[in-house]
Amino acid sequence: MRKPDGSAGDANYGEIGRNYSAYRQPEPAIEAMIRGALRDSNTVLNVGAGAGSYEPRDRAVTALEPSASMRAQRPADLPEAIDGVAERLPFADKSFDAVMATFTIHQWPDLEAGLAEMRRVARGPVVILTCDPAQVQDFWLNDYAPAVLAAEARRYPTFDRIRAGLGRPAESMAVPIPLDCRDGFNEAYYGRPEMFLDEKARLSCSAWSFVAPTVAAQYIGALQAALVNGEWDRRHGTLRSQPIFFGSLYLVISDT
Repeated sequence: MRKPDGSAGDANYGEIGRNYSAYRQPEPAIEAMIRGALRDSNTVLNVGAGAGSYEPRDRAVTALEPSASMRAQRPADLPEAIDGVAERLPFADKSFDAVMATFTIHQWPDLEAGLAEMRRVARGPVVILTCDPAQVQDFWLNDYAPAVLAAEARRYPTFDRIRAGLGRPAESMAVPIPLDCRDGFNEAYYGRPEMFLDEKARLSCSAWSFVAPTVAAQYIGALQAALVNGEWDRRHGTLRSQPIFFGSLYLVISDT
């Protein structure tokens, strides 16, 4: 069932997405990988487009997003997003040179239907930015906020399931995350743990909305104590100067 602002997935962006565009800016290094995966496609459909991160501005992009809150945060230079859901794309077969989806497939009520629809309307590549559920809980944050990353791992589909849903071969490419990553998903703060003390930053990553506020407060209290007493830096301090991090973030690309 769609939520009051139209959100169609498991997260209510009418509640958690109010500051999304301030904390979830497109990261240029990730953007470059997505552009490469789109190849020379001119017409591109962005499914679950959100506030428009990673939409190539030099292509003819059609954006589809169910949440009114997210549609309202799209920059003025991007096309207005269509209200719609992945499972029922309002387009004819092979309408677009390429179809993309970033940080969205894990929220779809019917993953297989959405993937089949993406493949149906694409003439060329389908490009998906997602996370490997088998690696999500390897991140250091799991020591302080285990229920958050457990929720994240449960939500992300396996690559085998994505390939089966697309009905085509698909390549998975690990995405390097830079230390100053502008896109504030959990692993983006691998070397900036203080960012998790910012409630708006946390809520811009939907996994935090799946734990009770009292539990989240306990987690943040434990992390804050570890930062004050030096525990975090003793265990993970080298990450503060590590230029890139390979975590659970991947591009899944189906070219045919």
